[in-house]
Amino acid sequence: MSRSIKVCQQHIEQVKLAVKRSGFPRQKDLAENLQLSLATISNFLNGRPVDYLNFYEICQKLGLELDRIADFEVHNANDSFQTLDLETEQAPITLFQEESEIKTSNYIERPPIESHCYETIVQPGSLLRIKASKRMGKTWLINNIIHQAQKQNYITVRLSLLLADGTVLKNLDEFLRWFCIVVCRQLKLSPQLDDYWEKGLGSNYNCTLYFEEHLLAQIDRPLVLCLDEVDRIFSYSEIAEDFLGMLRAWHEEAKSRQMWRKLRLILAHSTEAYIPLNINRSPFNVGLGIELPEFTSEQIQELSRRQGLNLDTSQILELMDLVGGHPYLVQRAIYYLNTQKISLVKLLQEADTESGIYNDHLRGHLYNLKQYPELAVAMKKIVNTANSVQLEPNQIFKLQSLGLVKLHGNAIESRCNLYSQYFREHLCNE
Repeated sequence: MSRSIKVCQQHIEQVKLAVKRSGFPRQKDLAENLQLSLATISNFLNGRPVDYLNFYEICQKLGLELDRIADFEVHNANDSFQTLDLETEQAPITLFQEESEIKTSNYIERPPIESHCYETIVQPGSLLRIKASKRMGKTWLINNIIHQAQKQNYITVRLSLLLADGTVLKNLDEFLRWFCIVVCRQLKLSPQLDDYWEKGLGSNYNCTLYFEEHLLAQIDRPLVLCLDEVDRIFSYSEIAEDFLGMLRAWHEEAKSRQMWRKLRLILAHSTEAYIPLNINRSPFNVGLGIELPEFTSEQIQELSRRQGLNLDTSQILELMDLVGGHPYLVQRAIYYLNTQKISLVKLLQEADTESGIYNDHLRGHLYNLKQYPELAVAMKKIVNTANSVQLEPNQIFKLQSLGLVKLHGNAIESRCNLYSQYFREHLCNE
């Protein structure tokens, strides 16, 4: 199941007109209203792939018919499920903006995560793993890490594996050639790929040789290579096993070879890798692993204060009872409390209804689930069962990818009461 979708070329002018017709003079105004990044809105309006849920929410806001304007070629490029979001920056704009728009005063740190990341990235040959569910602020953290690296005069390359389309993912060799060329172009070097790609050596060896003799050999400073949305390849087990094993080997090479000490890897993903990986070839059991937690009540209080609100402890606990500390859901509530002058009581009462502030968000998730009945059935079981629910590992992976559930040991539960209430009612016939 690919959750990337884009506007058909013949409908681009129509969607651009819909922005102003809907009362948004600038793209920034639409982004702020939906609490998406400018990058996401720009991708949508220019026919580039965006996350399925974001696509749905934008269509709802602009009064556009999804089935009429959508190019489903991207959506159906592969039947396997992917954790997509061209991140793209789906998080609230005041919290997790793009690097060029960062407002440091609005960023809520989650100590000691930031300091650990900064300390790791300056270590030669380091490997940093960031796991964060959908809309938890992964983009903002990565932006800050890259900003810190640039302050050290490091070279930085950031690549979302969502950009690897179906033709690239046909086999390992095609994927690794694409990977090398994209990184090389970001470094503004001439690819010269065929000079290093020899038949009979194997794709992983060719890729490693290319990095060592062509890329790393031409730079005189550390290179921070951030691979975002690594989940993209989890459904392609033949590619994932060899590619991830190669990244692990690169990390190990840095322990004994000076050239590889220049490279610092960041791997960002939304869920656990559900593919079987040899423990000696997996990059997920070495280096530093970071998992972004939800906000605490103190962090929510600080965020509300910075937004000009004075929520007291009891009000924050009421909000958390509904949405937990999920950054996106919390920020959306604070945004509406601050700009729409809605009372907290009304916001909470209407939260899971058609008139509530989460309406588009919830309907987008519902639409997504109904495209895959087995997931709808699994989610229905979770929200209607008080005890621990047993699901197939692949179902857990997919629901985690959507950001709808969380794990406590072997127990799986709805991420928050908002989702439980909404899906308990709307999945009753599944």
